Amino acid sequence: MFLRKLFQSLFLLVLALPFAAGAQKHVRFFVALTGSDKAAGSMSKPFATLQRARLAVREYVRNHPIDSITVLFRQGVYSFKESLRLDSLDSGHDGAPIVYSAYRGEAVSFSGGISVPTTKAVKIKDKAILDRMVPEARKYVLQVDLKALGISDLGTMQPKGFGRLYTPSAMELFCNKQAMLLSRWPNDSMVPIGKVLDAGSIPRNGDYSKRGGIFTYDVHRPQRWAQANEIWISGFFRYGYADDAVRIARIDTVNKTFTTQQETQYGFEGGKTFQRWYAFNLLEEIDQPGEYCVDRNAGILYFYPPAGKLNSIELSLLETPLLVLKNTMHVVFKNIIFECSRGMGVYMERGSGNRIEDCTIRNLGQLGVCIGKGTKPAGEIWQKAGLEPASEVVGGLYATLYDNTVFNRDAGTGHTISGCHIYNTGSGGISLGGGNRLTLESGNNQVVNCSIHDFNRIERSYKAGINIDGVGNSIRNNEIFNCPGSAILLHGNNHLIERNMIHHAVTDGHDMGAVYYGRDPSEQGNKIINNYFHHIGNDDGMIMAIYHDDGACGMEVTGNIFYKAGSRTIMIGGGNDNHYRNNIFIDCPLALHLDARLIGWAKSFVQKNGLFEQRLEAVHFKQPPYSSSYPELVNYFNDSLGLPKRNFIENNVFVNVGTLHNGKATWARLGNNWITAVDPGFVDWAAGNFGLKPNAAVYKQLPEFKSIPFESIGIQKDRNGSMGKQSRIKKSVAAMDPIKGDVTFNN
Repeated sequence: MFLRKLFQSLFLLVLALPFAAGAQKHVRFFVALTGSDKAAGSMSKPFATLQRARLAVREYVRNHPIDSITVLFRQGVYSFKESLRLDSLDSGHDGAPIVYSAYRGEAVSFSGGISVPTTKAVKIKDKAILDRMVPEARKYVLQVDLKALGISDLGTMQPKGFGRLYTPSAMELFCNKQAMLLSRWPNDSMVPIGKVLDAGSIPRNGDYSKRGGIFTYDVHRPQRWAQANEIWISGFFRYGYADDAVRIARIDTVNKTFTTQQETQYGFEGGKTFQRWYAFNLLEEIDQPGEYCVDRNAGILYFYPPAGKLNSIELSLLETPLLVLKNTMHVVFKNIIFECSRGMGVYMERGSGNRIEDCTIRNLGQLGVCIGKGTKPAGEIWQKAGLEPASEVVGGLYATLYDNTVFNRDAGTGHTISGCHIYNTGSGGISLGGGNRLTLESGNNQVVNCSIHDFNRIERSYKAGINIDGVGNSIRNNEIFNCPGSAILLHGNNHLIERNMIHHAVTDGHDMGAVYYGRDPSEQGNKIINNYFHHIGNDDGMIMAIYHDDGACGMEVTGNIFYKAGSRTIMIGGGNDNHYRNNIFIDCPLALHLDARLIGWAKSFVQKNGLFEQRLEAVHFKQPPYSSSYPELVNYFNDSLGLPKRNFIENNVFVNVGTLHNGKATWARLGNNWITAVDPGFVDWAAGNFGLKPNAAVYKQLPEFKSIPFESIGIQKDRNGSMGKQSRIKKSVAAMDPIKGDVTFNN
């Protein structure tokens, strides 16, 4: 018996040896702009295209399935006229991925555009054109004759904004690798909407007649626009969370009225401080470096070059994703620049274990990365029932998720976006799907150690730095900043938002949160842990760091630091089972707002056959896994319906806070909190280090208070020799003035 077992063991070991040895083999292929697709793909004889390298990888994997492979790109710009698509045949496996990477620090760009020689940008000689321009800009503005260069695909300018589809941008201009902006007036502010003569058709109310609005203005500037033939306006036309951009059909300069060509979802309204507009796409308003517009009829680009030497001119052309990974497993793209495209950078669907690492994703017309399907319309865009699942687009995804909260995006599992720099995108940073809301199976997709900023060049609201949905995905150690709207928008269950630095968010608008979710009590189990929120909001009184909107439930918020984080730092709008523990609030006028809107203006949500019943029944909330995962949810309609309950606020520190909360005592369970006007023991207030000293006073006031790992918040690795963690924190925190005082008491 012993000999037989020994023989079997030795036999199995011998069988495994070739595979074990083979698994150590690492094959490399090379690609260079100077290469040839007829070459061997070696370092000295590289391929010319990624497509040829992909074929070489497929051939090799077919015969050597357990070897690891790296495709290395030599320096340069690789232009894409169509998407690069990889599928299951291009997969690696766990422990031996297929890696596509830049070679040893060389700059490698995947571009969806074309480069125009700077010599083609010349001074304007046409007096009629010069006369339309502001005098101070005439000698600086250049023109490029696109038609003479054979560039005829200028794309289509389309309405953009709240409730509309994600669509490719029109052709955009990038100079010196920076996104130029369509000329606008005013340059850095907006103009109040005057008297509304016709709100236009309102799709939200079921009017799909496509009638534009008419409203008055009280400025003289439009008098200059008589010769302009494609004027657009953008702004908040009804609600401060719903931006839009529509074309002007007619300007009446005598009566000072605008008539818009398109409707907006909510129509037009004037009178509120945020109901404002600005005009764009005007030759007459090119008046500062970085502005441009295109005369589509003549095929001429006009632009005011950025300051300094004009080194490069690029125009975006590609409307589909630069990279598509569909059904792939263990494929890695590393140290690549994705840029200059009208659509998105990277799209993933199904598959597992794919990674986008240390890439720069910039200068795109839509968003940087999309993980999971979107939807496209079968009929009118406003009629959500006509939206159907679609690959390689976002489209009407978020309208779909509103109506079909269990929509499965087929996002795959275990995908990671890490160490990436995502900026200068048109409509958000990342759309992160994954998981099954019916079974609560996790997607385990994640965004880690990324810098995501300036991602609303074209659309400003509800196109967040990260839109997360599905089940069990995570957002960790990122820095998300410089956005007019939300940093994170959340749908779904059991997501983890941990150790992120979120700042200078929600800088425009009204009634928004840096982190936002709502209107679905089944979206539970989400956690916001050990994050740092600072400098959130604007002068508006309805901006929050975390917004539990319209009955949002079941979130754990623990170990976070909120510094100057909104006019109402937290808003719990009628929801249950939201727990705030071990957080620090600093210089916040109102720390927590609680209300009972579900027995007031929002009571229709909880009525029989109302929105909440539909959404709870959609996930079978009285049956496992929901009944076992969220036991309080089973009795939702039988437990003081509409009244907020079991919202715990305990073991928190409130430093120089104006008001702790403004709700009724029965709407929250207040435990032992420390409200103070003195430094509770920060490591270095002046340097913006809100970590706590070992002997901090807070530990005496709240013995159960746990140290918040301040040094572990935000990006945790340097990229290309970038500044260290402490320097990043100092740079991100503006105007840190230590507070003083000696009045302390417990609540």
